Amino acid sequence: MSPVQRPPVKSAKTRVRRSSVSILCEPLLLEAATAIDEGRVDVASEILRRLSAVRNPMSNSKQKLMGYMLSALKSRVSPIDYPPPVAELFTEEHVSSVRSLYDLSRCFELSFAAANLAIWEAASEQPSTNKLHVIDFDIGREEQYDNLLDDLCRRRKRNQLTLKITALADSIIAAERLRMLKDRLSLYAAEKGVRLAFNIVRQKLSELSRDSLGCEPDEVLAVNLAFKLYRMPDESVSAENTRDELLRRVKGLAPQVVTLVEREMNGNTAPFPMRVEEALAYYGALLESIQSRFSWKSSERARAEEGLRWKLGNSVACEGRDRVERCEVFGKWRTRMGMAGFELKPLGRDVAKSYQEIVHCQGLCEITVKEENGGCCFRWLGRTLTVTSAWH
Repeated sequence: MSPVQRPPVKSAKTRVRRSSVSILCEPLLLEAATAIDEGRVDVASEILRRLSAVRNPMSNSKQKLMGYMLSALKSRVSPIDYPPPVAELFTEEHVSSVRSLYDLSRCFELSFAAANLAIWEAASEQPSTNKLHVIDFDIGREEQYDNLLDDLCRRRKRNQLTLKITALADSIIAAERLRMLKDRLSLYAAEKGVRLAFNIVRQKLSELSRDSLGCEPDEVLAVNLAFKLYRMPDESVSAENTRDELLRRVKGLAPQVVTLVEREMNGNTAPFPMRVEEALAYYGALLESIQSRFSWKSSERARAEEGLRWKLGNSVACEGRDRVERCEVFGKWRTRMGMAGFELKPLGRDVAKSYQEIVHCQGLCEITVKEENGGCCFRWLGRTLTVTSAWH
C-alpha cells in the first residue's frame, strides 16, 4: 500500500473510534435509566459519572443526542446540582427555538401543509359561503397562514373570500407576538386580495364558547390544534384533565373540521426506561433530519437544537406538572378524540400519495409519507415524526 493511501485509512479508523463512543453510551444510558426506575440511585450515579468522564465532541447528531440524554439523566438524579429545564419551556427564546424546529424539519413543515389542506377541503364542502373562520389555540408556525392565504387566493379566484383567524394567547409575550403576526398577515392578505380579520383572545378554558370567540352561523368554522394538546396536563397529572376538557370545549363549538397535528412519540405514561428509549429514538431521528439540511455553523439550526435539548431534558428529567413534554402516539389521540365525541375525517391515500410525490420531486428520499388509520404520517428514514389528522 502506498503512503498516499494511508491517511484515508487512518481517518476512517478515527471515525469508527469516535462513533463507537456514542454507540457504547446508549446501552449505558438505558442501564442508568433502569437503575433510576428501580430506585438504585447510587448505581445510576456511578454510570453517569463514568459517562461524563468520556470526551464527547458533540460534532454529530448521535454525539449531541448522547450529551443531551446524559444531561437529562443527571438532572433526574441530582436536580439541585443540575436543574432540569422547566422555566426554559415558557420563555420567548424557547418559542423562537421551536419555530426554528418547525421550519427546519420537512416532516413538521409538511404536517402543517396537510392541516391546511383539511381546512380548505372543509371550506370547499360548503360553496354557499365565502367566509372561513379558523380558531388556533397555539400558532406555532406562522408560515402556516401565509400558505393558507396562498391556497385560498389560488382556489377561490371568482369570489373574494373572507378569512377570520381567532388566535388565543396564554401570556402577554404571546399576545405581543400575535399582534406582530396580525400586522404582517394583514399586509400579505391585502396583496392576495383576501379579506382578513385577525382577532387575539385571552380567555380561560371555562369561558370558551361560540359567542366569546366570535363565531357566526354563516361561516365555515375550523379549529387548528397543531402541537397544542401534548403540552396540556391529562388525567395522569391532574383531576382537572385540561387536555380532554379542551377537546370537549372544542366539540361544543360545532366546527366543520378540527385539524390535529402531533408528534408520534410515546412519552406520556410509558414506564421511565421505555420513555428514555423512546426519546433516544425519536429525538435522534429529529436531530438527523435537521442536520441533513443545514451546516453545523447555521445559527438557526443551533437555535432549533437548543429547543430540542430542552424538550428532551424536560420529558426525561421532570415529573408531575413540571413535565410539560407529554407526547402520545396517534392511537391514543384517536381514543381521546373519540371520547370527546369526534369522528375521523380520513385524509385518504391520495393525500399521502400527493405529498410523497412532492418530496420525491424535491429529492428528499429520506422522507416517506403514508396514510395509516386515517392519519397522514410523515417519516424520516422509517421513523414517524409527525401525524396530521382531521376530525368533525
